[in-house]
Amino acid sequence: MVVGFNHNIKYRGQTYHAQTEDSGADRAQVVTHLFLGGNIIASKRTGYADIAAAENLADVVRSLMEEQHKEVLRNLVHGVYDHTALPHAPVRDYAPPPAAAPPVEEKPVGPGDTLFGDDLISERSLDEVILAYLAGDDGGSTGR
Repeated sequence: MVVGFNHNIKYRGQTYHAQTEDSGADRAQVVTHLFLGGNIIASKRTGYADIAAAENLADVVRSLMEEQHKEVLRNLVHGVYDHTALPHAPVRDYAPPPAAAPPVEEKPVGPGDTLFGDDLISERSLDEVILAYLAGDDGGSTGR
């Protein structure tokens, strides 16, 4: 069984909670719930019984979980679940993200450079990092 993901994200003045879990090889499914005010407003389930015998099952399931978790978060910020919000939730003007993200400037990698690490440290909150990722904005990788 792969450890799950939990994120709180603010959208339209409300705090939503996304939770993704692996049900284990016996049930062979990944489940993501989106909560608002303690109520499940959306769920997504993906079975993986067809690949349960894979050698690298943990890696495959983790990738499946990550993508499903991100999909639910993307759907949230793109308004897919707006119709399921609780009636008392305030509705604020929302401008959807641009259709295409601006191109990212690529930097050449030298022999002494590492691909991971230094540029991943950030002063931004997790919510800000997730929203920037979903919007296609890398934040300039300046460690702000």
